[in-house]
Amino acid sequence: MSPFYVIGHKNPDTDAVCSAIGHAALLRACGEEPEAVAARCGEVSQRTKWVLEKAGCEAPVLLTDARTDAGMICKREIIQVRPTDTFLVAYNRMLAASIRCVPVVMDDGKVIGMLQYINLLKLLLPENTEGISVRTVHASLNNLAATLGAESHGATICDSDAEEDLILLVGASSQQTVESRLKQATNEGNIQRFLVICGDRPIVQRLAIEKGARALLVTGSNQISQEIKDFAIAKGTVLLRCRQDTASANTLIRCSRTVQHVMETNFISIRENEPVSKIRKQLVTVDQDLFPVMELGTNTMLGVLAKSDLVDPPKLRFALVDHNEYAQAVSGIEEATITEVIDHHRLSGDLVSREPIRYLNEPVGSTCTLVARKFFHRDLIPSPSVALCLCGGIVSDTLCLTSPTTTKLDRKMLTWLSGIARVDAKEFAEEFFAVGSLIANGTADEILNSDRKEFNEQGTFLSISQVEERDLHGFKARREELEKALKDLLDANKYDIAVLVITDVALLKSMVLAVGKESIVAGLPFNRLDDNLYVAPGVVSRKRQIFPAVCEAIEHAHLQPSEDS
Repeated sequence: MSPFYVIGHKNPDTDAVCSAIGHAALLRACGEEPEAVAARCGEVSQRTKWVLEKAGCEAPVLLTDARTDAGMICKREIIQVRPTDTFLVAYNRMLAASIRCVPVVMDDGKVIGMLQYINLLKLLLPENTEGISVRTVHASLNNLAATLGAESHGATICDSDAEEDLILLVGASSQQTVESRLKQATNEGNIQRFLVICGDRPIVQRLAIEKGARALLVTGSNQISQEIKDFAIAKGTVLLRCRQDTASANTLIRCSRTVQHVMETNFISIRENEPVSKIRKQLVTVDQDLFPVMELGTNTMLGVLAKSDLVDPPKLRFALVDHNEYAQAVSGIEEATITEVIDHHRLSGDLVSREPIRYLNEPVGSTCTLVARKFFHRDLIPSPSVALCLCGGIVSDTLCLTSPTTTKLDRKMLTWLSGIARVDAKEFAEEFFAVGSLIANGTADEILNSDRKEFNEQGTFLSISQVEERDLHGFKARREELEKALKDLLDANKYDIAVLVITDVALLKSMVLAVGKESIVAGLPFNRLDDNLYVAPGVVSRKRQIFPAVCEAIEHAHLQPSEDS
């Protein structure tokens, strides 16, 4: 099964984070999704951090992209070879695994090439079929001995990694013919490159050593006299003995060549975070069957991907909480599978699914209220830590049951949860809102993005940020800074209107800073103090009061005749 995440909206508030934690715990407890994981697609605010610390909970995992990426689906059990591995080693590994391509990897983990099945043929078949090159094999004597399983009796092999051009001479002809060829090699000055191969022919063996051949291979497990062994040592000739017959040994010698000479060094690798939907389009016409997947940071190989893995990859699965719009969801959610939505906001109409899903949307003050009721209806008791998180979400979104969005169900669930968590709801709320004044201590970016939502209303794009404070004393000193940051946000994202709402949770009123199209800004139904600032007594809810007010201004602007008419 692909991973299952419960996740809130971008720029998550306490309700989004805590409802994700609560619903993931519920799914695990009732066995619907035993591996459900709470996730978030943004940083948590200071108040949310306080709730998590008080509850003893870790922050949900940060997930910035809902698309399946290469790291998720790559094969981690990698069949690979080193550049110094021989044809036989590579061939046997590929044959055993029924694969046709492997990465070539250095001892330090660096991928330096790709080896395809067809590349191995170049090790067996010479490029030139004329002259001495047909009988020349570039290999080390150590690899040659290992490939044949040969014993060494003569001079030692000095450097096991040293490859050399060995000219093969099969000593199957008459003694005179063999001697004539060895004399010719001496005259040509290349006798020290010769590897003589023969069976039980002591005279040929002696001739090869006497003439100064580089090595002598005795086949068929034939015995080698002590005299020949001593002679080879004295003359510095490598003396090997193998069990194969001469014809078989001659064929297998070419299997001792290393793959570094035929591997493909011009290859494509993939970063682990690259979305499958993107790389599928990029690699469709590439003449490469297997792709190393590289780990970010270390640039070491994490796994491998075949083209066939990209045809129908598994999708990440999600339950969405505290939102139901693509515009507010984690990036790439359109390519994921959504199985459930739990929310208390308006329906946007742009979320679609291939299969029927569970969908719960009710006009309550907090998504955490709906999650808590799911526990209650199933006769499940959340752990005290989860109960405390759910308390935090309800207190935050209902301003401790004072928001106009508050319902009887919010009150009932907060009472039930606070008993499980063993906290006094009123004291908990006072501590919660006393934590981390963003107006006093936060940057402009933190103030705008700690709890911000984007909307598309009748083709009008807007952003609404909200900050909840115990008073509004610090706003005046930062008004110009925040207005400039709000205009920058508007321009960067090409919004039609961007709004920042600073809510006084004690006096239950808000200051509304709005920038954008004047036809919309001017239509906001609040008390206008200047071009961009409004005061809104009794206005505390983005969902019930602020967003509908902005929509009303947009609709009114659309009904007005254009300046050109």
